Amino acid sequence: MTLTAGLGFKLEHFDDASMCRAQGLWFEVHAENYMVDGGPRLAALGALRDRHPISLHGVGLSIASDTAPDAEHLRRLAALVRRVEPIAVSDHLAWQKWDGVHHSDFLPFPRTRQALDRVVDNVGRVQDGLGRPMLVENPSLYVDLPGHEMSEIEFLSELAKRSGCGLLVDVNNVFVSASNIGINAAMCIDGFPADAVGEIHLAGHSPDPDIASNLLIDSHDAPVADEVWRLYRRLIARVGPRPTLIERDDHIPPFDTLMLERDRAHAILVDADRARAPVHV
Repeated sequence: MTLTAGLGFKLEHFDDASMCRAQGLWFEVHAENYMVDGGPRLAALGALRDRHPISLHGVGLSIASDTAPDAEHLRRLAALVRRVEPIAVSDHLAWQKWDGVHHSDFLPFPRTRQALDRVVDNVGRVQDGLGRPMLVENPSLYVDLPGHEMSEIEFLSELAKRSGCGLLVDVNNVFVSASNIGINAAMCIDGFPADAVGEIHLAGHSPDPDIASNLLIDSHDAPVADEVWRLYRRLIARVGPRPTLIERDDHIPPFDTLMLERDRAHAILVDADRARAPVHV
């Protein structure tokens, strides 16, 4: 089956997700929620895996840290990968670990050549531990740090080239970052190397509740915005169809409501595939 558009899996949607037979449907879970030895949560994932392809999306590898990925974390992730046999494994271009403390945010860093060497090494350690390539996602940015030697697109492109990883393009993150730090979202979308793009994420965002702030927050608590859909169409027109996920992590609506957004992405991918099909005369 050719994968098209998927949904972030929520346990409350287990029955609906298990029964759904939409063409090209797949599901993604946050890996850290399932890195256990047993229990009902893992059993539910196994049952879903019997019916649909699964992707594992990590939030804890901290690949941009000064230190190597935590060995125990990587061991548990590798065990989950062997159990689930996912279609993809991904995490973020960010750091969370410092001096023994693990932070809950995806924190930025100056994109220097030295940082690139470190991230290439950390991604290599992850891929060696998993026995397979991973995908690296562009995070949302809320501050433009000083000291950059490369743009985010240049950094990700070099990372993919040197490490052999793929890229997970989060289109909402591109839009949020562009709004927050004053870069051109369309130019960013046009810069991702097509042959490295393995997966795409779409999500909703919201204004910072601080009325003195002009920031957009990658909140995953709202429908995908029209501006993000336009950027998504632009990306697909250039790189071709790629498995695409609708992310929703708060204010979660009924399964059927999420499927409407999923079906919209599916239709875009099907149309793009048809447009690229050779014409026989």
